[in-house]
Amino acid sequence: MRKLLYIPIIHTESDLGSAGLTIGRISSSFYGAKRWDRHKTALYEFWQRVLDYVNTIDANNLKVYQDGLLVDGELGRKIIEEGARKGSKNYEIVLDLIKRGAGIRVTEDAALLKEEYEHISKVTHAESPAERTAALNEYELRKDPLTKERDKFVAKTINETLGEGEVGILFIGAHHDVLPHLAPDIVVKQIKDQEKMRAYFKELMHEKNEERFEQLARYIAAPIICAENAKGTSAG
Repeated sequence: MRKLLYIPIIHTESDLGSAGLTIGRISSSFYGAKRWDRHKTALYEFWQRVLDYVNTIDANNLKVYQDGLLVDGELGRKIIEEGARKGSKNYEIVLDLIKRGAGIRVTEDAALLKEEYEHISKVTHAESPAERTAALNEYELRKDPLTKERDKFVAKTINETLGEGEVGILFIGAHHDVLPHLAPDIVVKQIKDQEKMRAYFKELMHEKNEERFEQLARYIAAPIICAENAKGTSAG
């Protein structure tokens, strides 16, 4: 039996490298400072809850699949260490897992990630509102197909590299949908419910229902309690 711990995540500004601060400023302006501050608080608490959960699992020989990771081995570890030094809670957790005996594995396709980075770079480096709008529109046209291609690649990687009897853990953006593409013999345990995490992301990005936003913000910040769901996976 193969097992995968599935953690749908929402990136912090530190996860996004040089683009993070720019995206934060744009987001605060677009969504409003109050909502963006609430989001940052909920996100900080979310990563604390993930850390609390990860500290309870056996990391020895755990296989780590990380959103955006193109290499494994020593180079992969150096990338994780650099991200942790820059304040990425995600990478801090992965680094701790490595130190406790886990191994990282190549997760993503370089060409697909390069295309996504180029779209984001055009948005964050736009020199005028009109240029930024044009870049956003271009990205929106390509975003969904690109995300689906990445999802299929990540799932294919896990299907091919997670061995019989092994346990893997996947940190993947909440807007992704890797689950339908995983091999049927992989038993998935959702550490946070993917649909609720995606609903939070959607509410943050596109909606204006403050009561719903607050409800979902409380969910992502809540302690992780895993229980079996109807599909045979688990959700916190």
